[in-house]
Amino acid sequence: MEKRIEQRACLKFCASNEVTATESLKMLQKCFGEHTLSRSQVFSWHKAFSEGREVVENLPHACRPSTSVNDSNVDKVTERVLENRRVGIRDIAEDLNISYGSTQQILNNVLGMKRVNDTLVPKDLNLLQKRRRIEIAKEMLDNLAEDPKFIKRIITGDAAWVCEYDVDAAEKSCEKSINNEPKPKKPRKSRSKIKVMLVVFF
Repeated sequence: MEKRIEQRACLKFCASNEVTATESLKMLQKCFGEHTLSRSQVFSWHKAFSEGREVVENLPHACRPSTSVNDSNVDKVTERVLENRRVGIRDIAEDLNISYGSTQQILNNVLGMKRVNDTLVPKDLNLLQKRRRIEIAKEMLDNLAEDPKFIKRIITGDAAWVCEYDVDAAEKSCEKSINNEPKPKKPRKSRSKIKVMLVVFF
């Protein structure tokens, strides 16, 4: 860092004495060798000093901090996610003015969140069905409190329709073919209308 400041001071001196950027670069290369600033940096600083710049240090500027993973941003990301669980990482980053990577790091590493798909259920229960299930659950808990062996006498059942045959998936009917060979054909099949209900108790 000190050598960079020294070279900028030299460039300021050269610019004030009307030494061209090309000549200034040669002088720096002779003095600093492999530690010389790049050609683009030399020309950029030489132009700045020629236009009246006085400071050789970097000017403070408004930018994002080197790391955005701090307590303040963690709280903001948490609040944003709790408002909308389906919000995207890019939307959060743009709203909070932090990088995509920092937002992802906060969600995954700090908060331990991950994106999951909805679980498919047979159907949504209406209000009456939900209340009925609550009543049944409370009744079973009361019976269990009175008789600890009550739960061992519960029989659970399930039922499902089983078709006589299922239509083959597209992957199962794939065949290897030679170039320009016509595609194989097969008759269209529909799902079997003959089916049996399978009932299981356990």
